Amino acid sequence: MPTIKDEKATSTHVADTLLVRPIRAAYLDEVRSRGLDYLGNPVQVTAADGEGEPLRCCLRYARAGEAIMLISYSPDGQGVWREVGPVYVHAESCPGPTHISLPDQLRTGPLVLRAYRPDGSMNYEQNTLVPRDQDLEGDLRRLLCRPDVRHVHVRTLLPQCFLYSVTMRLRFLHW
Repeated sequence: MPTIKDEKATSTHVADTLLVRPIRAAYLDEVRSRGLDYLGNPVQVTAADGEGEPLRCCLRYARAGEAIMLISYSPDGQGVWREVGPVYVHAESCPGPTHISLPDQLRTGPLVLRAYRPDGSMNYEQNTLVPRDQDLEGDLRRLLCRPDVRHVHVRTLLPQCFLYSVTMRLRFLHW
């Protein structure tokens, strides 16, 4: 049997993991406790009709009859880039998604991928439309490999409501 003597690992592999960020559970628990959203609007609970209300707490569509709230929310952004818009969340405390990868129910178009630079400004040139029924993973990976893109907002097509934010973690593996 051949043996290898005194050779050092020289192979390198890049592992890139997409990190999906829903609205933080602690923030939503605070909104529920206060009874007021980000802009001071009173929180109102309603039953989901189950016709496409995307929940930003657990990153899936609401089921008919589930207690949900429509609140104003501002995703990561500073200064003039800070936007506030409507989002659906569970009315009761929600543990969030079961994993940090792309959510099965909210990963195909039609969607808008809105790219942001490392300084937090929008990178208009890189904003991307994901066509109907197309998986968005390839476009996300392409965008997040660019040095001029730090994170991407996944948004609905027509109203461009925020769904979730995505970043990428690069790890270099040596063997």
